[in-house]
Amino acid sequence: MRDRARADADDSWRAGAGGEPVGEEPEPAPWRPRPPLTPAARRARLLLAGVALALFAAMLLAKLLGSADAQQTALFYVGIPAVIALTVILAARPRSAVGTALATTTVGLALAGPLLDEGVVCLVIAAPLFYGVAALVGVVVQAARNRRGRAVAVAPLLLVLVAEGVGGFTLLPRADVGTASVVVQATPRQVAEALAEPPVYGAFEAPFLRAVPFPEPVSATGSGLEVGAERHVTFTDRHSLGLGAEATPRAMSLRVVASEVSDAGGRLRLDVTADTTLKRWMDLHAADVTWVAAGPGRTRITWSLAYTRTFDPSWYFGPLQHYSTGLAAEYLAETFGRAAQEAGDGA
Repeated sequence: MRDRARADADDSWRAGAGGEPVGEEPEPAPWRPRPPLTPAARRARLLLAGVALALFAAMLLAKLLGSADAQQTALFYVGIPAVIALTVILAARPRSAVGTALATTTVGLALAGPLLDEGVVCLVIAAPLFYGVAALVGVVVQAARNRRGRAVAVAPLLLVLVAEGVGGFTLLPRADVGTASVVVQATPRQVAEALAEPPVYGAFEAPFLRAVPFPEPVSATGSGLEVGAERHVTFTDRHSLGLGAEATPRAMSLRVVASEVSDAGGRLRLDVTADTTLKRWMDLHAADVTWVAAGPGRTRITWSLAYTRTFDPSWYFGPLQHYSTGLAAEYLAETFGRAAQEAGDGA
């Protein structure tokens, strides 16, 4: 009986190729079709495809504009976020056009620095403009979907804004001057002596200049107030967000072209002869400084920075550059005023 049971067990098992017992093969399960995608999954896929398409189109447009020397036009700073927003909204068909446009613009800005070799300053300054244009496009498209015919009227306005900088077209004048004045406890003669020597630069105090952050002067060489005297100012290095990019030095050279000095005050004009600091931001022409007695032992110092705006759109970069240049003029007035006041205290 025991031998019969053992034989039956041997018949019910087969030796596998590896010598291990293997049971009988189970019957294959019947084929079942894959369940269809849910509406949420379908929207997610469309959104992902729209984001990828939008970013690819924006980067391609950026490369084309860069090769055409149009990186300082409104077509770059308004056209690219518009392309991103429109592509995502029209391709992905999301529930909220504005929310999706803003979210995608955030992704685009995160990729812009490494892919376009942009610096921190450019990216921070342009970010509000990118978000604003993306939100505007989202609002217009959302309104058009809701059959609000008035939203279509915004399209010509967007075209006008995009056209700024192309062919020299601009809504606001390009030439501008940033000016600031301070009153210090020093005589006009002490102020003149401070202007004749290289200053000791300090950190920016203006929150806007520190937050962006703008390039800061580190040191200066050169002295004298006579016509022909030169100054060479070294600034903090430029740090690009490009992949594998290294910091590049920045500097500015100036020459005295007009000088009037007296015990009651004076005037000095310095022309910019070389600039690798603000060249990507504006075309700085000259710096004018005047100082005049403002009472016993007091002097009013006024700095003016003349420049030409090179970025568009003018309605965004115009006020922004005017404000920042005025802060820079105030920084210079305070720097040389502090040096004159310290000289007066030590006398």
